[in-house]
Order: sequence, then structure tokens, then C-alpha cells
Amino acid sequence: MRNVKAVKVGGLTLDGKKIYIQSMLNARSDDIEGNVRQAVELEKAGCEIIRVSVPDKESVALISAIKEKVNIPLVADIHFDHRLAIMSAEAGVDKIRINPGNIGSMDKVRQVADICRQKNIPIRIGVNSGSLEKELLAEYGAPVPEALVKSALRHAEMLEKCDFDDIVISIKSSDVPVMIKAYRSLSEVCRYPLHLGVTEAGTERMGVIKSAVGIGSLLCDGIGETIRVSLTDDPVREVYAARDILRAIGRGSGVRLVSCPTCGRTRIDLVGLAKQVEEAVSDMDKDITVAVMGCIVNGPGEAREADIGVAGGDGCGLIFKKGEILRKVSEAEIVPALLAEIEKM
Repeated sequence: MRNVKAVKVGGLTLDGKKIYIQSMLNARSDDIEGNVRQAVELEKAGCEIIRVSVPDKESVALISAIKEKVNIPLVADIHFDHRLAIMSAEAGVDKIRINPGNIGSMDKVRQVADICRQKNIPIRIGVNSGSLEKELLAEYGAPVPEALVKSALRHAEMLEKCDFDDIVISIKSSDVPVMIKAYRSLSEVCRYPLHLGVTEAGTERMGVIKSAVGIGSLLCDGIGETIRVSLTDDPVREVYAARDILRAIGRGSGVRLVSCPTCGRTRIDLVGLAKQVEEAVSDMDKDITVAVMGCIVNGPGEAREADIGVAGGDGCGLIFKKGEILRKVSEAEIVPALLAEIEKM
């Protein structure tokens, strides 16, 4: 477990005790209504920190509009113009995401650090393999892990020289092994909270796989305080994927579903059954494991540790609880019978 420096983001504390799910709005920055609507949807889906692009002074208006409708922290994503960071801080944003190296002189960095210190707003240093400094690319030849780590530490030092240390760091890459190695290396020399993500991960199918491998590996190492699954898709899908990653490593809330891949012994529509159960329990706030198994071999036997489950038979199913059979039901009765037992728990 890392010894993480606690950093507050709105009402949340990034200290390693809880992993927070983050996503980013992708409505046009000049569409205030669309951004507000999307922010509300993300909060309902379970997002805990929202990031919004602030590319110009007009889009600063997004901050107050969004904060009026949601109760979770808002991060302003700033590039190049330090004045936008200052305006966002004055507008009440909960965190600023910048790359100190691309907003100009140390005087400009100091101005941002000063306003953030005054208003208790943390700064996330966002290092990205696609925007690594030219001198580091020349030194290392490519955005390798060592270059990403050096960039992050250099930017953190810039803020520290401004007497500012409410810092969160991300060092994202679209190359999963590079991303994993970079974060592991940084975690050994840095106490600041880390925001994890595989950047430009792709569309949902491959993006979720790459994110699960990269983010999941690091979380299992005890590295990471916030996560974002970056998908070329509806941001709500990012939140669902992040929740599933946390459940997979035993750090998420909600129902955990286990189901067998089926084999020649299966005599019911287990694929359809598993999908029905998955949808029915997706929003349940119960810390339980539900098993949907194709036969008696994978039912009360291999899935005996599940809190509740079903084992398929020939057109029927056995409802079991902690390995003990409760009753036999027809195939048509399996889902309602299983859900009825879950409601009792």
C-alpha cells in the first residue's frame, strides 16, 4: 500500500483508501445545456468526478451551470492558456487539470498555483505520451516510461517551487505496457495521488479490454486513487466499465455476477439467462455474488462460495444459496425465483 499524500477534491479525499471513478464530458464546449444534461447522466450512472474541457473564456460558463445541477466534483481541463485556469478557479471549479510545461513561463505557473492555493483547489498534472516535451523525446527517442516519469516529476517540481503541493498526477499512454511500467515507476518515487487511465484506448470493445488490463493491473498493485476508462463512446459507458473493473478486483460495490462458459452438458439457454440476470442486478446496491451456472457440476459444486445462484438442468434450474439447494424451478421461473431470493438478502 502506497503512503499517499491526502489531497481533497471537493468533498472527496484522495488518500488511497477509496478508488474514485472519473469520466469526461464530450458534448461541444459551446453547448451548455448538453454538457449539463450529460453531467447529470454521469452522476446518476455512478461517476464520482467529472472533467470538462475549458478551451476558451466563453466555456468557463460551463462550470457554474454544471455545478448547479450535480453534487460531485468538477475538474476543468486547461491547455496552453493560464488565464483560463485562473478564471475556472474563480468560477468555483473543484480541480484544475493542466500540464505546467505548456502554459508558459514560471510566472504564469505561479499565478495558477497562487489562485489554486487561495481557493484550496488541487491541480492535476496531466502527462500524455502524445504530448511529451520535445527535449524529452529527443533525449529518449520515444515516449518511453522513463520519459513520462521524468516529465511528471519535472512538472511537479515546478509547482513545488511555487509553494504548491496539492497535486494529483497522471501519466497516460495508449500503449498498455508502457502505461503500466510508467505508473509503477512513478509510484516508487512519488507520494502524490495518481489518476489512472489508458489514453486513446479506442471504441468500447477494445477500449474496455485495454483499460481493464492497464488500470486493473495497477489497482491490484495498490497503485491509483482515481480512474478513467477512456472510450470513443458515450461517457456513461466509461462509468459502467470502471465500475466493472473495480468489481473484478474486489474494490467495487454492487452485485458481482459469475457464470460458466457452458459446455455440452448444458440443457438450458444459459447465455440468455445470464444476460437477463446481469441486467436485472446491474443497479442493485447489494454486496453479494450471484452465480448463473449451466449444470450441476458448475452449480452448487464449483460455485458453492456464491451467496446465491442457479444451476441449470434439463429445462429447469436449481436455486442454491451458499452451496445449499433451496428448490427446483422450471426454466421460465428461474429469473423471477432467483431475483425473489436476492431481494430477501
